[in-house]
Amino acid sequence: MNRAFSRKKDKTWMHTPEALSKHYIPYNAKFLGSTEVEQPKGTEVVRDAVRKLKFARHIKKSEGQKTPKVELQISIYGVKILDPKTKEVQHNCQLHRISFCADDKTDKRIFTFICKDSESNKHLCYVFDSEKCAEEITLTIGQAFDLAYRKFLESGGKDVETRKQIAGLQKRIQELETENTELKNKVQDLENQLRITQVHASPAGSVTPKSPSTDIFDMVPFSPISPQSSTPTRNGTQPPPVPSRSAEIKRDLFGAEPFDPFSCGAGDFPPDIQSKLDEMQEGFKMGLTLEGTVFCLDPLDSRC
Repeated sequence: MNRAFSRKKDKTWMHTPEALSKHYIPYNAKFLGSTEVEQPKGTEVVRDAVRKLKFARHIKKSEGQKTPKVELQISIYGVKILDPKTKEVQHNCQLHRISFCADDKTDKRIFTFICKDSESNKHLCYVFDSEKCAEEITLTIGQAFDLAYRKFLESGGKDVETRKQIAGLQKRIQELETENTELKNKVQDLENQLRITQVHASPAGSVTPKSPSTDIFDMVPFSPISPQSSTPTRNGTQPPPVPSRSAEIKRDLFGAEPFDPFSCGAGDFPPDIQSKLDEMQEGFKMGLTLEGTVFCLDPLDSRC
C-alpha cells in the first residue's frame, strides 16, 4: 500500500486525530538552529547538519550565549516555532514542505527535520534539543503529516477547485459588467441622437411637447399594475396584445445569452492558485521519511 510517509518501525500514533486537526500539540525544546542542506532526505545529510550546528552551539556557549528555548506547535497545518514567552512565530514549516524527520536513538534529546523554505526554495535542516521526548515529537510530526495528507486527498483538491471556480466566476462577472457599461453608453448615444433629430424636425422656434404618457421613443411606458391596458392609441384603435414571454427564450433583450455560472468555462485562473496546488501535490507525493538514527558519533556530541 502506498504510504504518505515511511519509517523503519511501525508504531501506534499517540494522539487523537481531533487533537491535531482542531488544535495542536505543544512541546518545549531548545533550538540549536537551522542550516542549508543539499538533499531533502537522508540520514547522512541530517547527521552532518547536526554536527555542524552542535559545533556552532558549543562555540556560542563558550562565549556565554545560552541556547534559545522555543515552543513547538504541531498540527495538520504545520510545525510552528514560537518564542515561549511572547508567542511570536519565528518559523512556520508547512507539512507538505517537510520531507525528512529523525531522532537520535542514543541521546533521546536530539531530533531534526528537513523543510523546504517557501521563499528561497532551499532545503533547511532544523535541529532541536528536547527533554527525552525527541522520539515522541518525531512521531507526532509523522502523524500530523499523515492526517494532513488524508485531508488533502479528501477535501484539499476540492477546496482548490472551488477557488478556481470562484476565480472564473469573478472574471466572467467583470466581463459582463464591462459589456453592460458599453451597452448603456450605446443606448445613451441613441437617445441623444433621437433628441437632436426631433429638435431639427420641429418648426423653427417651437418644440412639440411630448405627451407625459409616452417615453422618448413615443411608446407607452410599461405598468405592472395594468399590463393589459385597453387605452386606445391616438388613431382610436386598440394596441396589439403584448406577446407572452416564452420560457424557452435563451437570449436577453440585447441578444446576448444569459450568464449561467454552472455552465461557465474554465477560463484563465490566477497562477498562484494552480502553483499552490502543484506545490502541495509535489510535497505530499515526495512523502515524509521518519527515521531513528544515531547522531552522537564523537565525544564532542555527548557534551551538547
